[in-house]
Amino acid sequence: MTQERSRKISLKKASLTLITSDENRFRIRYRDELNEAQYEAATHLDGPALVVAGAGTGKTRTLTYRVARLIEQGVRPESLLLLTFTRKAAREMLRRASLLLDERTERVSGGTFHSFANAALRRHAGEVGYSSDFTILDQGDAEDVINLLRTRLGLATRSKRFPKKQTLLRMYSASVNTLTPLDLVIAKDFAQFSEQVDDIEKLAQAYVAYKRQNNVMDYDDLLVNLVTLLEKHEGIRQKMGETYRYVMVDEYQDTNRLQARIVRQLAAAHNNVMVVGDDSQSIYSFRGANFRNIMDFPKEFSDARVITLEENYRSTQPILDFTNEIIRLAAEKYSKELFTSRGDGMTPALISMEGENTQSRFIAQQILDLREEGVPLKEIAVLFRAGYHSFDLEIELARANIPYVKFGGLKLMETAHIKDMLAYLRIVENPKDIISWTRVLMLCDGVGPVSAERVTDEILGGLNPLRDSADERIGQIVRGKEIPALLDVLRDIAAPAIAPGDKVERLLRYYTPVLKARYDDHPKRLKDLEMFQTIAERYGQLSIMLTDMALEPPNESVEDLLPDGHEDEYVTLSTIHSAKGLEWNSVFVMYLVDGRFPVSAAAESSDSMEEERRLFYVACTRAKQRLYLTYPTNIYDRATGTILSKPSRFLDGIQDDLLEGFVVEQDD
Repeated sequence: MTQERSRKISLKKASLTLITSDENRFRIRYRDELNEAQYEAATHLDGPALVVAGAGTGKTRTLTYRVARLIEQGVRPESLLLLTFTRKAAREMLRRASLLLDERTERVSGGTFHSFANAALRRHAGEVGYSSDFTILDQGDAEDVINLLRTRLGLATRSKRFPKKQTLLRMYSASVNTLTPLDLVIAKDFAQFSEQVDDIEKLAQAYVAYKRQNNVMDYDDLLVNLVTLLEKHEGIRQKMGETYRYVMVDEYQDTNRLQARIVRQLAAAHNNVMVVGDDSQSIYSFRGANFRNIMDFPKEFSDARVITLEENYRSTQPILDFTNEIIRLAAEKYSKELFTSRGDGMTPALISMEGENTQSRFIAQQILDLREEGVPLKEIAVLFRAGYHSFDLEIELARANIPYVKFGGLKLMETAHIKDMLAYLRIVENPKDIISWTRVLMLCDGVGPVSAERVTDEILGGLNPLRDSADERIGQIVRGKEIPALLDVLRDIAAPAIAPGDKVERLLRYYTPVLKARYDDHPKRLKDLEMFQTIAERYGQLSIMLTDMALEPPNESVEDLLPDGHEDEYVTLSTIHSAKGLEWNSVFVMYLVDGRFPVSAAAESSDSMEEERRLFYVACTRAKQRLYLTYPTNIYDRATGTILSKPSRFLDGIQDDLLEGFVVEQDD
């Protein structure tokens, strides 16, 4: 006993290095695969973090490796939530993570804000006054509901022009996404309708009531109702916080105020949230995106770690030197200096010429020269501020036999013939879908708005046209041989056992004569319908297919995707907004004249002018090897009645060593 007590107790200095820093315990060699800043972001474990990812600095790679690292450190994959702006982006990140690691990444939750909201609301719809089988209105459906209510309220027949359905939806959506009262939205962006604010607000109230009454939500409702669910139901918020212990958000500079509130609530229990984005690429305020979200993140999360990615893997150093200077002059930003190890290249070129057509001919000729030098047409893009800026160029490209694809125009799900098909299918899924009934009824000869409304009134009163017993009542309202055929095909495909692809195939047999009678270009539209059937065949349940179509529809129709002549390669023409996230070997940015870029309207607000600067930055950072900036010095602007001749103000103060100037001499 005495000997036991006399033993000397000594202290040995212990290492404070956590076991998680022992890189040998991980399958992936993170230090070898990532640069220093990427490694810092990928290995960040607990607490809030903002990753400011400059253009081309590998943010997707960084997020992918962080997903893998968290799983390797023992975090349950099910507790990771990855929110992105397209489902494709989430799938791609998780696919890459699975290649790095293993199938555990398949258990990570990933998707868009809207798809996440949809899933959460399906589980808790009753808490926000809906049933779990609610229908989602896409943009066209929402516009049709507004138009129906506009007519019912007698607002469509006023002698004074009332806003169209598309304008009304934009007003309402802007109010919701920016959390701004409707009257202020109208005063700021739709001043021409200021005298009709009371009626517009009355219609907005009717729209909200209609959606609740008919158990439907539009895109904005998904976010609004999720915010309500999280902020007003503490138990649900805590449960979600326990389920998703690590939240990651991509493209945070593009979030709106509702999405920022969702992130705040999801992270309330643990603060384990990492947002990734680039303040210098915040260009979507017209969609409700809020530049302040990314700028104020360190204030919202006071202990946030800010990590800046600056090593660029896309562009040459001369292009980066120029784009660094563009954004250096921004009024508010996170400081970053992009650099690359790719070495030198061509100094960006500023080319001036006298007229607009000279600009078009110069670009067309330069494209041909680049192709002769070995640059594929698919590696060449012409970017512009507004879609109409390329009209003259398109003519010159056609004359030079240069194939091109222009990004813009109607998307597949916005075309009339696809909207028709979706209407038939939505009726099968929800026989009380009044908007879809109105659409398909009016595709029948002899059925106009009045008789269609009489039928839909009966449906609202409880009539189900998919039952045989409804034939007599509908026959009393609408006469004609096409109505029985319509009801027959709808009843035929209503059976749950029939797969979505088979439903569409049967519908096509019925709809093809309708298509041929209504559209002169029906062969092209049939190609779209064939694509639609192929998409439908991927699904096992109609409800899942319709939800996916509403939340994230396929983007382009065949007509949009294929250049004239179906060439193997083509030049890309694109608005800058559509080009974000893409890259090409050689990029032309055209019409760099004050009034065109920046647009004249931007002068009304410093915030708008700063967004125009960021838009210019986005355009220039798409180039990998060659960057050409062009401007004509003699443009007549019909809107203002003035001659535009001053180069873009964003070129003011740029040193000669960063931008090499050229003048195109007018030939005979």
